[in-house]
Amino acid sequence: MPIYLSIILIVVAAAAAGFICYKLGIKHRMQVAEAAIGSAEKEAERIVNDAVKEAEAKKKESVLEGKEEVQKFRNDAEKELNERRKEIQRQERRAVQKEENLDRKIENYEKKEVQLDGKLKKADDALKEAETIKKSQLEMLERISGLTADQARTYLLDTLDGELSHEKAVKIMEYEQQTKEDSDKLAREIISLAIQRCAADHVSEAVISVVPLPNDEMKGRIIGREGRNIRAIENLTGVDLIIDDTPEAITISSFEPVRREIARVALEKLVQDGRIHPTRIEETVDKARREVEATIKSEGERAVISAGVNGINHELVRLLGRLRYRTSYGQNVLDHSLEVAYLAGLMASELGLDPTIARRAGLLHDIGKALDHEIEGSHVDIGVDVARKYKESEAVIHAIAAHHGDIEAKTVIACLVQAADAISAARPGARKENLENYIKRLEKLEEITQSFEGVERCYAIQAGREIRVLVKPDVINDEKMTLLAREICQKIEAEMSYPGQIKVNMIRESRAVDFAK
Repeated sequence: MPIYLSIILIVVAAAAAGFICYKLGIKHRMQVAEAAIGSAEKEAERIVNDAVKEAEAKKKESVLEGKEEVQKFRNDAEKELNERRKEIQRQERRAVQKEENLDRKIENYEKKEVQLDGKLKKADDALKEAETIKKSQLEMLERISGLTADQARTYLLDTLDGELSHEKAVKIMEYEQQTKEDSDKLAREIISLAIQRCAADHVSEAVISVVPLPNDEMKGRIIGREGRNIRAIENLTGVDLIIDDTPEAITISSFEPVRREIARVALEKLVQDGRIHPTRIEETVDKARREVEATIKSEGERAVISAGVNGINHELVRLLGRLRYRTSYGQNVLDHSLEVAYLAGLMASELGLDPTIARRAGLLHDIGKALDHEIEGSHVDIGVDVARKYKESEAVIHAIAAHHGDIEAKTVIACLVQAADAISAARPGARKENLENYIKRLEKLEEITQSFEGVERCYAIQAGREIRVLVKPDVINDEKMTLLAREICQKIEAEMSYPGQIKVNMIRESRAVDFAK
């Protein structure tokens, strides 16, 4: 047998064996697969059955839980419903009780209304009866008295007016006496304490200054050749030099105290230096003017420190220093201002007020006098303008404006400054007074008093501090004397300006004169 045939047979046999193996493999895999599918189907069926059983169990459990929840909700709802039902029942009972109470109250009110109507009706009847009785009684009184109601009313009012005038005068006298005693006692106590704590000794100043000279030969040197030296001094200082027979002295005369002081200082320096000629006089006067300005500043600062006030504008301090060389009726104005400041502060302390404001107002109350020779107007108006310009408080400005009574004092501080100013100016030796002004004041006092009806004679005594009034006894009775004294005092206060107080002394005297024949 040929070889290739053997090979073909082998190949065919191998192919047949392979095909058989393939078929057997496929069959085996199919058997394995069928076995696996059957096992999976059984497992799936088991799982489904378990799931169905578990679902049934859970369903039963959920149903039971739902039934329990429903039962619990039903129980809670029934419980809440019962509580609401009980609350509604309670409210219904309460409403019924309130309704019953309201019914009872309405019934009581109706009963009271009926009773009140009855009482009102009785009251109306009684009022009508009283009116009838009153009318009949008035008619009877008119027949008995012979006067009508209007005439009787007029008669009663006239009688009552006379009685009331008497009672009014008596009461006024009693109240005035009591008030005067109390106020005088308190005022004396406060003022005496203030004066006791403020010991000031001021002397009156004149309008002249005297410069001592080492010898009379110096007078000639001061006059100079043909009077050129004395003319230079007078022209530069604005004063008058009086060179008379007074040994070793020259008098400087001027109503302007600052110029007089400059002239005095300059003249003393010239006398001390000995070189007196117009050029030297001019230099010395300039130097004296600077020294006086420095003195003015230091005096103002001293016054502010002495009064115990601070925060005053430097221009006001300078004006205060100028008051050192200003006099009023011979009284130094700066010393007077300090005294007023002390007194006002002490009285304010006694009354429980702020003494700082009182001292400040007292110190500045006459500040206008530093400028009244330069500016038109009274020193009060000038002082108010200056204080307002340099930002002083309204309390201080009002006290300055009211310290002479030009306007009504509306604060206690202003009243204290008025009182302190009067005390400082009116005390003995404080001021000089012109005889003519003194006589005019007394005549004015007597003229005011004599202008009242019923005054027979009047006399101003005790330097015008008392007015003695003699009244006509047939015109002014004892009750009217009190009213007349009050009216005289009010007119004096309104029309006159005076320090301190004026006593009005009323005298009524009845005399009966007859002759035995």
